[in-house]
Amino acid sequence: MQKEQIAEAFRTLQDDICSALEKEDGKGKFREDRWEHHSGGGGRTRLIQDGNVLEKGGVNFSAVQGPVHPRLLSQMNLPQGEFLDFFATGVSIVMHPASPQVPIIHMNVRYFELSNGTCWFGGGIDLTPHYVAEDQAAYFHRELQAVCSRHHPGFYSRFKNWADDYFFLPHRNETRGIGGIFFDYLKPDHEEHGLSKQALFDFVIDVGNTFAPVYTHLMAINKNKSYTEAEKNWQYLRRGRYVEFNLVWDRGTKFGLETGGRTESILMSLPPQANWAYDFRPEEGTREADTLRMLKKGIEWV
Repeated sequence: MQKEQIAEAFRTLQDDICSALEKEDGKGKFREDRWEHHSGGGGRTRLIQDGNVLEKGGVNFSAVQGPVHPRLLSQMNLPQGEFLDFFATGVSIVMHPASPQVPIIHMNVRYFELSNGTCWFGGGIDLTPHYVAEDQAAYFHRELQAVCSRHHPGFYSRFKNWADDYFFLPHRNETRGIGGIFFDYLKPDHEEHGLSKQALFDFVIDVGNTFAPVYTHLMAINKNKSYTEAEKNWQYLRRGRYVEFNLVWDRGTKFGLETGGRTESILMSLPPQANWAYDFRPEEGTREADTLRMLKKGIEWV
């Protein structure tokens, strides 16, 4: 399994996901922006806007290479001054729907390789409903449990807990949404899982292929539900929380900006509009209050 093969599979994944989203949206079309990285390689940023369902969304592919940045050496506990090259490829997705009845979704699958032979996979998929519907949360987690179980019996519980911990806003003491799965530094033949590079690649691609059928289903069952102006304003507040996480806590966003990544692609994840209200507290017994009670770690959805 060579890095070029992995990159090509991610390109195909981007194509397939964009096609499925356009079909379900029925109006929006992806605009493609091809770009080059300053140290080598490049990518394809695809943006969809003003669709029937999707107000703004991005599906990014990248395959970049070059010298390892000192910031990465520090993050990986490698000696400063060691001269290494890197290769990184992946697909990153965020969808912001127009309706507060349709959830926000994020997915990332990636592969990283160093010139000293070290390599690993990472990624994850998580759901951020503006209003938590327990049956839909259970559906989402069942699908993720199924894809994990096809590859390793311990993956779902481990990666579900990892997502709960990662997609968390400490300053709000709440999770970003209902979680999902998150994993990083999955290295071939590691004692924790014993899977080969090919087996890990198969798992990551399976996660990627889960995105389109799961999210288009959630789009389909929610897109025609009516909503009020108050519910739209709640959506803007929840988008604000999404922005807070991405700009304050998300490791990928911070790393990309610190190492000279392409700003437009990095900030593609932000919604077109978000609001902040001072000390907003929903009334007890409302859908908003019920949602806040379920934004916590450790909920067993399946």
